Amino acid sequence: MRHMKKFGPRFIAKALAIPLILTSVSAQAQVRSWSNTGQPREQEVNRDHFVVGAGAAYVPAYQGADDYIVLPLPVIDVAWGPLYANLRNGIGINVIDNDVVTIGGGVSFLPGYRTKDAPEGIGKLSFGVGGRGFASVRAGGFTFTAGATQGFSGGTEGLIADVSISRPIIASSRITLIPTIGATWADKKHNDRYFGVTASQSLASGLPQFNAGSGFKDASAMLVVSYRLTNRINLGVSGGVTTLLGDAKDSPLVYHKTQPSGFLTLSYRLGS
Repeated sequence: MRHMKKFGPRFIAKALAIPLILTSVSAQAQVRSWSNTGQPREQEVNRDHFVVGAGAAYVPAYQGADDYIVLPLPVIDVAWGPLYANLRNGIGINVIDNDVVTIGGGVSFLPGYRTKDAPEGIGKLSFGVGGRGFASVRAGGFTFTAGATQGFSGGTEGLIADVSISRPIIASSRITLIPTIGATWADKKHNDRYFGVTASQSLASGLPQFNAGSGFKDASAMLVVSYRLTNRINLGVSGGVTTLLGDAKDSPLVYHKTQPSGFLTLSYRLGS
């Protein structure tokens, strides 16, 4: 296991390689006051909030990597009127935001990896930025979310789409459990640039050439355990597993098709 690294966009982007990582961190920051039926309590009228914190993530160096690394991870979840900022959806504006439906769009990070984390001869894949749109529907105590991010700078500049379903469960007055499952689809540009091996990379690394097409890239499952220390301070612990699918799992860059990940965060809610 490598040493802990400094904060920086590349580490957030690295975490984005596993979509439910961001779901997990956001869920830990966004845990709301839920009734036993799984619906928001009626007295919660003001949706604005400002949650900040820090934590650590134990994740693969890249999807399919042989090595794992420990990353410092910021926790941020801001909602101020139509504006939002969080690790999963980036920074943007909610066009619709009520107790049932949230639809928004903005910009977010895209995954990459460093030269030292990739097999020798493969080189780096810079982190990127993309435009993201998403929609969440809350019904019957469940939250269904679908989103898509189109890269326009750095990274693969490909298209990644994700779907997930989660269900907050009130275990006690202080403990909330949030199980989540999800899947990610990616276009040929993203999969080929992330998992592919070009002729020059093959010559430098000794790995066979490989081209990846579009299709479902991975499926994930995660459990978040949120513990309310005080009315403002929240401790989050989560763990999950991600399995590569389609062409991605057959890439010569992939050492392990199924990989665990874990997170520990401490967050503080500002304001009222």
